[in-house]
Amino acid sequence: MLMRTDPFREFDRLTQQLLNTPGTWSRPSAMPMDAYREGEEYVIALDLPGVSPDAIDVDVERNMLTVKAERRPAVKADDVQMELSERPLGVFSRQVVLADTLDTEHIEADYDAGVLTLRIPIAQRAKPRKVAIGGGSAHKEIGG
Repeated sequence: MLMRTDPFREFDRLTQQLLNTPGTWSRPSAMPMDAYREGEEYVIALDLPGVSPDAIDVDVERNMLTVKAERRPAVKADDVQMELSERPLGVFSRQVVLADTLDTEHIEADYDAGVLTLRIPIAQRAKPRKVAIGGGSAHKEIGG
């Protein structure tokens, strides 16, 4: 149901993780993702802990699903001195090419406990169906 496209994007993602560089709008970091089929829908779950729901953007254009989010630094008073900062900040993005068998017109999005869950129904045209077999067909006799 998903199609991977750019192997170099995965290489960039790994490099960013190793170097621990924050994502920017021009070079966003990737976000961890699970994707699976559950009954009659396809589910994509993306980890976005600490991201405000209003900082998440989900778009679908044709069969390309794009999720972008931004984790901003917490507002700190002037007298705060940061001792340790390990949580990644910046822009995160993930693009997924969806199969034609998914109904992108009816995607549902839910954000709970730092996980964005997208539910995409399987399109009616992709579901198995019985094909009726017609009774006898006219055929010509050969010779005669």
